[in-house]
Amino acid sequence: METAIIVLLGLLIALIVLAPGGLVLWMYVKDRRQRQHAILKNFPVLGRMRYLIEKTGPEFRQYLFNNDLEGKPFSREQFISTVKAGKYKTRMLGYGSKEDFNTNGYYIVNDMYPTLEEDVRRDRKAEAVPSKVYEIDNERLFTRQEHRVEESFDPFLLDEQDILTLGKHSGVKHPFRVKGLIGQSGMSYGSLGDRAIEALSIGNARAAGSWMNTGEGGLSDYHLKGGADIMWQIGPGLFGARDRAGSFNRQLFQEQAAYDQVKAVEIKLAQGAKQRGGHVDGAKVTEKIAAVRNVEPWKTIDSPNRFKDIETTEKLMSFLEELRQLSEKPVGIKITLGSRQHASKLAEELKTSESLPDFITLDGSEGGTGASYKEMADSVALPLFSALPMLEEALLEAGIRDKITIIASGKLLTPNKAVTALALGADLIHVARGFMVSVGCIMAQVCHTNECPVGVATTDPKRQEALDIEEKSYRVTNFIISMREGMHNLAVAAGLHSPTEFNRNNLIYKDMDGRTYSVEDIVERKMEGTQSRV
Repeated sequence: METAIIVLLGLLIALIVLAPGGLVLWMYVKDRRQRQHAILKNFPVLGRMRYLIEKTGPEFRQYLFNNDLEGKPFSREQFISTVKAGKYKTRMLGYGSKEDFNTNGYYIVNDMYPTLEEDVRRDRKAEAVPSKVYEIDNERLFTRQEHRVEESFDPFLLDEQDILTLGKHSGVKHPFRVKGLIGQSGMSYGSLGDRAIEALSIGNARAAGSWMNTGEGGLSDYHLKGGADIMWQIGPGLFGARDRAGSFNRQLFQEQAAYDQVKAVEIKLAQGAKQRGGHVDGAKVTEKIAAVRNVEPWKTIDSPNRFKDIETTEKLMSFLEELRQLSEKPVGIKITLGSRQHASKLAEELKTSESLPDFITLDGSEGGTGASYKEMADSVALPLFSALPMLEEALLEAGIRDKITIIASGKLLTPNKAVTALALGADLIHVARGFMVSVGCIMAQVCHTNECPVGVATTDPKRQEALDIEEKSYRVTNFIISMREGMHNLAVAAGLHSPTEFNRNNLIYKDMDGRTYSVEDIVERKMEGTQSRV
């Protein structure tokens, strides 16, 4: 028996010693024989380290090597501040800002005598919003002990005189009275999973005064489930309002638009990251998603790059008016801008039109997406802070600015960026990725693969199990209220009585050499060759 044990131990030791060598030898032979990778043929085994480092590089850069102000599409500082707003309902920092004040950028003009808190206009009779936040008990190197507590927060809703009404000028039967300046930008069911959509709906509804845009994937039960106000987006694929052949179905549109939660309809012509319709990989197109969109399940969806029968503003307004008559609700358009001439042409054509959109959603080229081609996301259309003044000036010159609400979107996930957009001409703000971060996104940037590691941008049931709907819904609520509160704080600092009062006079632009310019200086191109950014 002892001899047998010794033999077995000897064989085990030999296996342990020889197996790695055998594995290396097998890898060496395989690498030398393959023809696909030159680096492996010339440097067998060792060349594999290149691919390992390449694969893990993004994670190492995000968590170890990038400083707090680096990283794309959002820096670590922007990401963490958004997480804290949703998880802890705080925007506090200590010691000082980490921003680089030597770069070009817009700054908010402070007032020598800020508005007193008691003089700020907001709905002070609004009921407090019940929520839950985390408190940290003990934070160690490898663990963080924390617990949730129930809290209630002032929702920071607009005062009655500042409430915006979509549909006021078109006289629709069901106008949309907007009591908060922040809404969720378009994110489709299919791009995001059902648990994320449901958590977003619940969080939006709880915060009150907000709304969620469906994205072009159609109106689903999960959008409605939480009770949120809905802006139903209709894209070139006509999802949720089409027959199986892809043609517009008036009866189906009318049935969907009749839901009380549907407050407005948005016709999507383009978005910043893609001047085309949406793309959803077949692996994400479950039977439920296919039913909502009226397409075949498990087949990749590529929407047309524009509405097939709409190639002029006249036809666009005709379609818009048809939707407005069928729904009896406000209808707007979502666009991007490529130039000042582009904005002027649109405004002049709208001026002579028999119908006007109730609102125009303007997306900057920095806007996000679940899936797009790199060449489009990197280079097509203007960034938001360049395009916004162009659109507002064009509408003013055409004499129709007072009849159209402007909604801005494009990386506006912090209060300072949101009020900068308001000062440059926006009336309302759309945010997408800030809501994604609140619901659990870690910026893995694999939204198009159905392999989201946190169960947000995936329809895989197993991956979605990690997303706790109840817990994440509170983070969404906290993010919305935190954004509103931050915008009110900035209004106070600027000597205003409401964030709705922000205008160009509340902004100043500083270049890298310390020279300052008004917004008019930039709009009139007195800063040739200088790119504006916050």
